[in-house]
Amino acid sequence: MNQNEKAQAFGALHRKGDPVVLYNIWDAGTAKAVADAGAKALATGSWSVAAAHGYADGEKLPMSVLVETAKSITAAVDLPLSVDFEGAYSAEAEGAAANVAKLVEAGAIGINFEDQVLGGNGLYPIERQADRISAIRAMAEGKGIPFFINARTDLFLAESDLSKHAGLVDEAIERGKAYAAAGGSGFFVPGLIDPALIEKICAASPLPVNIMMRTGAPDVKALAKLGVGRVSYGPGPYRSIMEKLKQDAAAIYSPL
Repeated sequence: MNQNEKAQAFGALHRKGDPVVLYNIWDAGTAKAVADAGAKALATGSWSVAAAHGYADGEKLPMSVLVETAKSITAAVDLPLSVDFEGAYSAEAEGAAANVAKLVEAGAIGINFEDQVLGGNGLYPIERQADRISAIRAMAEGKGIPFFINARTDLFLAESDLSKHAGLVDEAIERGKAYAAAGGSGFFVPGLIDPALIEKICAASPLPVNIMMRTGAPDVKALAKLGVGRVSYGPGPYRSIMEKLKQDAAAIYSPL
């Protein structure tokens, strides 16, 4: 598939009630492993890519390293690749679009794009984030790519008290609709695990909803019944592999 065909195929995988499942990767080696396991598409996780290079999450990883990582993955595996691009390394709409263009040139066909203010506090106002999404969409259209913008809201991830999540749903729905109107392709709500709230957002969202697997979250079959269109695993795969590596190494180095 060429890049345009990959982008089209990736978008088509997002079906309400029949979600695409993305077991997040962080380099070409993990991309090959997940592809060989039967994945239909690939997605990086920002936390995992940063950790694999010795950096903390939150755009601490140099963008040039992330772009090169994307290039190595698309060169190694012929599957659609979405890159977790956090805030696109720019607070300004034009800068964000220019940076995403570098990922398009690297062969990626989609991104996660979040609304938290990295290096600051809280979330961008809805209108400001919508403008940033619009700029990225305009850039992608200029290149003739049906680029998948997975518009992420950090409302739930930023609130550790799960009992307060119900009070955030109305704003989440408002953001999802605004992001859709601005050119978003999907709506990502990491941190949300309550089935009733997930179902409410799925029913109201004009975009396929992405849920991230974490402790307490419904399983994939249950999420499908709630209307979810995409399931991802975030840093879970990286943490699992690193724990296994530590255990194996400890078994070798422990005193006999």
